[in-house]
Amino acid sequence: MTLLPLYEVDVPIGNTAGLRGVHAFTDHADSRSAAVRIAHEVYDQARAAQQAGLEIPSERPDGWTARSYRPGWELDWRAAIAGRWNDPYSWVYVSDFQL
Repeated sequence: MTLLPLYEVDVPIGNTAGLRGVHAFTDHADSRSAAVRIAHEVYDQARAAQQAGLEIPSERPDGWTARSYRPGWELDWRAAIAGRWNDPYSWVYVSDFQL
């Protein structure tokens, strides 16, 4: 079994009070575009569940999940960026390998 690369998807987030930040999603995907698509899917599922009064869905079989949803905050998916995730506490870095 080949393990897909680990990606981080950073999505700008803001609310009506003018607060801004970044919502991060991480898990395995076969490309940057797939990582963004999947992150968007799990976020939309979390929002729909919360708005329906249900629990946020648990981890999907592929490992992706949204652990929370903040009402009143909007994510700017058009500005989302994704890249290979690099554990800052690891001795091995992505740059050590040919991608």
